[in-house]
Amino acid sequence: MKDAEDLVVRMVYLEGDHTQIGIDQSKELEYESLRKQVNLLQRSTEHADASKGKRALQRIAPTLLNELKGLAKGLSTPIETIIKRYSGYNMLFPKMGCTALVRDGHYVGNYDFSPDLYDARLVFLKPTYGFASVGFSHQLIGRLDGMNEKGLVVGLHFVNNTEKEEGFSAPTIVRILLESCRNIDEAITTLMTLPHAHCYNYSLTDRSGESAVVEASPRFQVTTRTTCLSCTNHFESKRLRGENRQQISGSLKRKEHLKTMLVKKASPWSLYHQFNNDGSPLFYKDYQAYFGTLHTVVYSPKELSLIVGVGENCDPRMFSFKDYVDGSPIPFRFLQGSIKQA
Repeated sequence: MKDAEDLVVRMVYLEGDHTQIGIDQSKELEYESLRKQVNLLQRSTEHADASKGKRALQRIAPTLLNELKGLAKGLSTPIETIIKRYSGYNMLFPKMGCTALVRDGHYVGNYDFSPDLYDARLVFLKPTYGFASVGFSHQLIGRLDGMNEKGLVVGLHFVNNTEKEEGFSAPTIVRILLESCRNIDEAITTLMTLPHAHCYNYSLTDRSGESAVVEASPRFQVTTRTTCLSCTNHFESKRLRGENRQQISGSLKRKEHLKTMLVKKASPWSLYHQFNNDGSPLFYKDYQAYFGTLHTVVYSPKELSLIVGVGENCDPRMFSFKDYVDGSPIPFRFLQGSIKQA
């Protein structure tokens, strides 16, 4: 990837009951960004137990199980295959990087991964049951980050995958939180009860202006509440520090840079550019090693708006999620940018 490569993120609008949403999602596999993932997903989920995944979904997120049933129907594929491939239960998950900052009521984050496993979809979702949300999808039903109609914002930050246990992957957990929780208090309570497959940080904020980081391993969860938040890819609590990878120097470096940003006033537009500029210490280009910045987003829960761009040095677009929830259509079908290997 020596030359710049176009990156196109489609904006997807889904409404109705979850079974119908699943049927509608089956049509999404016509697009190359999702179709090319199928073989990779088959390899990473071959050891998953569909029956255990189904029981866990029935207990924790029955609406997502209905969505998977609709997906199976739309694809004419056995539900067991769909649960293994798309539920996020007991799947292997590669390393990724994500950086987030919350200040002055705005949540800004970069998502760093490989375009080969990137859905390239910003999904606006208005389900019959559960809260409406907007966020970047992963494996169709999961979310990498997002905001719901109540103003809850959630992001994920990979920490470690060596001590894996039975449970859900982080993108499925983010989706569950967005659909069922009104605020960070409810999100924290839910995170304490879910089965976690890997070690992740979850960064949270809501309309109150408060924020929190939940450090979650399959064995323990530790919550730190704050007004201003910075979060990268390592645990900081004494109880969970031993769960970190051996090499966390890059995560520590980004964390130090975020601390300098917390002391300076900045508009949401300025925050966006400080994350999205290709010269920023927060912007990465190692796409072949699953560590290249794919999108930058600023969620503003009080206004229910978002600023978003894909790739590097991208002129961002601003959307009113409130207008969408209230019934006004958003007149865009895609976002376009470019990425370039360092």
